[in-house]
Amino acid sequence: MDLETTYLTLKLKSPLVPSASPLSQEIANLRAMEDAGAGAVVLHSLFEEQIEQESRTLQHYMTRGEESFAESLSYFPEPKEFRYGPDEYLEHLRRAKDAVGIPVIASLNGSTPGGWIAYAHKMQQAGADALELNLYAIPADLDTHSHEVEDRYLDVVDEVHRTIAIPLAVKIGPYFSTPAGMAARLGKAGADGLVLFNRFYQPDIDLADLEVRPHIHLSSPDELLLRLRWIAILHGRVPLSLAATGGVHSHEDVLKALLVGADVTMLCSALLRRGIRHLADVRADLVRWMEEREYASVEQLKGSMSQRSCHDPTAFERASYMKALTGYHVPAPAR
Repeated sequence: MDLETTYLTLKLKSPLVPSASPLSQEIANLRAMEDAGAGAVVLHSLFEEQIEQESRTLQHYMTRGEESFAESLSYFPEPKEFRYGPDEYLEHLRRAKDAVGIPVIASLNGSTPGGWIAYAHKMQQAGADALELNLYAIPADLDTHSHEVEDRYLDVVDEVHRTIAIPLAVKIGPYFSTPAGMAARLGKAGADGLVLFNRFYQPDIDLADLEVRPHIHLSSPDELLLRLRWIAILHGRVPLSLAATGGVHSHEDVLKALLVGADVTMLCSALLRRGIRHLADVRADLVRWMEEREYASVEQLKGSMSQRSCHDPTAFERASYMKALTGYHVPAPAR
């Protein structure tokens, strides 16, 4: 069975890609992912805040005695909150490249133009085969307009694109007025691919201590539906590689994403729940399904149910919304 696929101009042996997660912090885990059938691996993210923290800490020791600096430093996370600093991240990237034979994709997480973008070039120098730029921001300022947020994202993509020569994927959330139009603009700004979609983690309230707590809910397969819709709409309409992330747990999820046009499917929560070995089970089930239906390759099925290829293109637009609501039958009350 030919599971090869092309993502960001990279030839991958399979469309299964572990996405950025704590699992990639261990070299042994990266080897296990390759052995389990991963086509590539995305390393955990290096955050804009980490780079700014290191820069400000250095400035602190070079300018000790400036009273105004101590206050500004308190707004940034303590170094202990990060396992890897910027230099350690680059060294980990080098070791990862030496340890596995599959492409290693570095991850840079930020939202504003700035000096931290220079680390994109350092990641390239450390051996990254591609870069995933994770754009994550909560525009909470009441005076900020949507076009300002979008323009800021585009400026970051443009700056990173100008900094590196390796392929660039941009990971975004779905919360744009026109996701398809934003996808096209990101491509023009320098993106080679899109990772759809980022998951925005929501804070929770600790009722015992009356404090706001960060909280992570691992994904469920239901979350994949949003990704399927937009990948189906974008496939063949934008000259970009497309990756599905968020809600990919089983071979069925992988197949659905490939059928609507994804080039790769990224797994995170499923591996955190079930272990890296789950990747091998997904691969085996994927091959079995394709053999039973006489598919010879991933390329043969990829995009065959995208909006452009679907016999009912409106199924991915408003018509499906109306059909879902009007076709719902309220169950009879229990007696």
